[in-house]
Amino acid sequence: MAGPTSEREQRGELRPNPVVVAPGERGATRIADRVVGKIAAQAAREALGPLPPDAVPPYATVVVLQAPGSARAGGTPTGTACVRVSVELGYPCDIGGQCRAVRRRVAERVGALTGMDVPEVAVQVERLHPVPAHGRAQ
Repeated sequence: MAGPTSEREQRGELRPNPVVVAPGERGATRIADRVVGKIAAQAAREALGPLPPDAVPPYATVVVLQAPGSARAGGTPTGTACVRVSVELGYPCDIGGQCRAVRRRVAERVGALTGMDVPEVAVQVERLHPVPAHGRAQ
């Protein structure tokens, strides 16, 4: 029976030297479309604030386009997220202003949390809910 042959084996280090793999050559992280959709829907809720009592919360559909071998250094996913958000709003309101706020917030949050490019966010107003004006007789 042969004894330990190297200093490392004598010290009890049986593992070989770890191989360092460059970040660009490591595996890639893929974020599912529905996860990006949940992030977008939450961002839309944050942008809109309180909803009318009978309104359905915002929801989003997303298609993520991944370029082959598109991981940034450190394994950060890249790609492009095509987002469509459906919202219900109280009326009267500044519909254009609300849609701009949703677009801006969704693009910022999805980009920040996923590392994806969000070149466009389509906002679809599904329904307007009449909200009585305060102090006005009807």
